[in-house]
Amino acid sequence: MPWTSVFDGDAPERVNRWLAHRGVCSRREAETLIASGRVRIDGETVQDPGRKILPGQTLEVQDGDDAAQAVTVLVHKPPGLVSAHPEPGQSEARSLLTGERAQGGEPPPPYDLSLPPAGRLDRESRGLLVLSSDGVVARAIISPASSLKKEYQVRVDGALTPDRIARLRHGLSLDGRPLKPAGVFRKGEDRLRFILTEGRNRQIRRMCELVGLRVTDLQRTRIGPLSLDGLPEGRWLRLTATERRDLLAAGDPSQGPGSGPYPEVT
Repeated sequence: MPWTSVFDGDAPERVNRWLAHRGVCSRREAETLIASGRVRIDGETVQDPGRKILPGQTLEVQDGDDAAQAVTVLVHKPPGLVSAHPEPGQSEARSLLTGERAQGGEPPPPYDLSLPPAGRLDRESRGLLVLSSDGVVARAIISPASSLKKEYQVRVDGALTPDRIARLRHGLSLDGRPLKPAGVFRKGEDRLRFILTEGRNRQIRRMCELVGLRVTDLQRTRIGPLSLDGLPEGRWLRLTATERRDLLAAGDPSQGPGSGPYPEVT
């Protein structure tokens, strides 16, 4: 499905630069899209690679054959598998993509098709993992410009004091860089619900260590509009065209409150 967004900048900006800033593609890839006639502004096909978009104009990137052939799968990863690049003696989540484990009986992707993870889960963690050959989907999930919320159910060892929860929500830093505010809600004596809009390496485990908590179980249950609902552990399914469209829209910070406050819902 097409990617569409309204330019909300204060001054004209080159199309390729804006697309790169939004995480849709690189500048070089944007020039290729323009050359193939797949970029439109207010319904007009962009022909000049140096074209600028004006405030309030609508830009649309249309899918081509490469997008139609791209594959994205959702995997309910069990603990013990790595997201990618296994070391000797390890198994990766890609090994689950068999016909026997397909939810709905779909044929598995070709064995030689590259399906890198769009946001990893460490070996000890479980839950929703997205593997994709679709660069637009991957950028919607892992680009720094993305506003997608990722949700986790976490069990910890240690007292869940108000001070610790407040520090988890805001004020921590990793690797010398401050973390974005996080949604952190107590769900029981030893359970927390995390909602993040970024994905640093082993972020939740390291956040908890900083406040004196130890993670004993971590499950990612949602990435934007995608969730584990109805997908058993160890199974996988393909992303549909409708789900792809909804994912790209949810990752677009100009299309809604994706980066807004975190409501405390049960």
